[in-house]
Order: sequence, then structure tokens, then C-alpha cells
Amino acid sequence: MSGLFRRLILTSLTLACLSVTGLAQAGETLQRVIDFKTLKVGMTADQPPLNMLSRDKNLMGFDVDLAKALANAMRVKLEIKVMPFGDLMSSLDNGTIDMVISGMAITPERSEEAAFVGPYMMSGKSLLTKDSVLAKVSGSDEFNRGDLTLTALKNSTSASFVREGAPEATLIEVEHYDEAVKMILEGDADGMVADMPVCRLTVLRFPDLGLVTLDKPLTVEPIGIALDKDDREFFNLVDNYLEAYTRIGVVAQLRKQWLEDKEWLAALP
Repeated sequence: MSGLFRRLILTSLTLACLSVTGLAQAGETLQRVIDFKTLKVGMTADQPPLNMLSRDKNLMGFDVDLAKALANAMRVKLEIKVMPFGDLMSSLDNGTIDMVISGMAITPERSEEAAFVGPYMMSGKSLLTKDSVLAKVSGSDEFNRGDLTLTALKNSTSASFVREGAPEATLIEVEHYDEAVKMILEGDADGMVADMPVCRLTVLRFPDLGLVTLDKPLTVEPIGIALDKDDREFFNLVDNYLEAYTRIGVVAQLRKQWLEDKEWLAALP
């Protein structure tokens, strides 16, 4: 964590309205955080540059630093629970985790299951492929073909995008992005639909493998923090902290560090 980021974190503590220990009322999730003095955050650890493992098996990325910042503001210990993307919402619902910070797009369907704070960034769907023709598409109708096999993360908006926008194509859902990239490289899939940062980073990581991605995203999607929809007090607390971090520049610093600067690529496996 950079010196600037540390200073922003310390400054933000003076702006955030309350620590968890100072609240008179608490919902179920907030009470759990207060009682155990621990914030449990779910993420996949395979969504670079948002969350990923370094070659030393340490968690790093935009989402990881944001989770650390929220735990610091609450003055509690951070515990990151790594799990497949498809398990995140059910784990939030059963109380295994207190929130999801894992590149999760805010959608009407997900908003029926959880409350979302944010967005803390904007993203959009893109396509990773080795096919120069596919790399020039501008809409899902252009790959709505029965001769194409596409892959996407299980239970993701990318998978829904393929099912709804390209029903003629064969969709294979995977647990991890690495599986999808391997399928493309081995000729088992024509392309992977994923968020644009993931596609761009994959091209940067493997510059000699012939992978290409789109110049512009196919959609625009807000990315937010998923919380228990029945705990209004916890929602308000997290919302206030995120607003404070946005105002004093912490979120902007994270965007620069993880989405613009590339020095951290050297830490990847």
C-alpha cells in the first residue's frame, strides 16, 4: 500500500461519521461485525485487476484495497473469504460473509436479493478472443451464431449477456477466468465474454499468445458493494464510508493504481 494511500486512509477516518463500536442500534450484519470485531468480505481472487493472487499467494487488487479501507474505517479486522463468483450471493444471504466486493455489477435481478452501495466504478462487457473478426464486433447480434462457442463466468452478468444477446451461440459457464482463457488457447471456445478490465489485463499478461479484445465495451455496467438488504443500519454505515473515500480521493487513487498504472503486473504469477 503506497504512502499516499495510507495518508488518505488516515484522513478518511476523520470524515467518516461513526465507527461500528459507537452505534446505538444495529441490524443483524452490523451486530455481527460489532460482536466479532471482524468484517468478512467475499470475493473470487481471480478477477484482475479487481482481486487476484500474487505469485506469493497474497491477495491484491482494487477490491482488496477497498475492503481494507472499509475495515480500517470501522476499526475492525478484515477477513476475506475467497469463493467462486456463483457462490457469493448465497454466502451473503446465509451470513457466511458480511458483504461482497468482487466486481459485481448492480442489476435489477441482484437488487431483489441484496442492497448495493455505490457504484464505486463503471465497467462494461467485452470479448476476449484470438479471432480478428470477432475482435471487431460492436454488438452481441454479431456473435449470435450457431457455429460459435463462448465462455463466461458462472452466474455472472456476462453469462446472462450471452444467453440473452446471443442465444444461437453455445455458452459454456466456468468457475474461474483462467479456465476460460485456457479454452480459448486450446481451441475449445471462440471467445470469453467478461468485463473489459479483465479482458484488457489478460491481453497485457499474455502478449505473445495472440489474444485480442474490443476497443470499446459492448455495455455500460455500474459496479457496487452488495450487502444484506434487511440491514439498513449497516447499509448507511458503508454508504457513508464509501462517500467519504470518494470525496477525499481514495477511490480515485485506487483507480489510478490498479486500472491505469501497470507496475503491479510484475507481482502476478
